[in-house]
Amino acid sequence: MMYRGYGMFGGGGIFGLLIIAIGIYFVIKYLNKNNNGPDMFRKKDTAIDLLNDRYVKGEIDEEEYKKMKNMLNG
Repeated sequence: MMYRGYGMFGGGGIFGLLIIAIGIYFVIKYLNKNNNGPDMFRKKDTAIDLLNDRYVKGEIDEEEYKKMKNMLNG
């Protein structure tokens, strides 16, 4: 007996789109967890990022910022 239907992606492809969306979700979650992804997913917690934040907030002046940045860059 043969079944006539939509096959594996029943419902006209809605199930297939759901599988793709779940896959994309887990890829983004993985990239965000490992900080290896694009900048929009990377947490800003490197030393240079913290230094930039301190300078922007006015916690350190320009001279101190340049001195520390040179030390960090080697």
